[in-house]
Amino acid sequence: MIQEPGSDLTEKIIGIAINVHRKLGPGLLESVYNQCLSHALRKNGLSIQREVPLPLIFDGLRLDKGYMADIIVEDTVLLELKAVEHILPLHEAQTRTYLKLSRCRLALLLNFNSLMLKDGISRFALTTPRHAAQPPVPGGPRTTPTPPEAAKPAAATAA
Repeated sequence: MIQEPGSDLTEKIIGIAINVHRKLGPGLLESVYNQCLSHALRKNGLSIQREVPLPLIFDGLRLDKGYMADIIVEDTVLLELKAVEHILPLHEAQTRTYLKLSRCRLALLLNFNSLMLKDGISRFALTTPRHAAQPPVPGGPRTTPTPPEAAKPAAATAA
């Protein structure tokens, strides 16, 4: 079986996020989960960046402000954190847009306001590669959500 690129890293991130959620539970502010998850990721040896600006280039105009990735792990996986009652299609679209604007190939949308975090995880991947220095273009690479069962850590699946 061929393993999807980045799956070891996303499994590790998901496992860490689940541990944070188990300790804190649902109902807190997104900023609390952001700080605690960032701390836990670093403590587990992962390099992260928080509140990363995602510049937008439109018709030759560069906008450096307006879009921020919550967390980027190992310069590879974008994390979009939410603490909402339900993930809406708009949240998924926002995550796809942030992924296209970033230099990442993978994104995880994590809703910490779920009773069980595994039920609040969506995984997205770029379907076509893009050179890291190439700016995003309208109609450029598209993202596709990964089925929820693929977003669960290996330990959570039955053998």
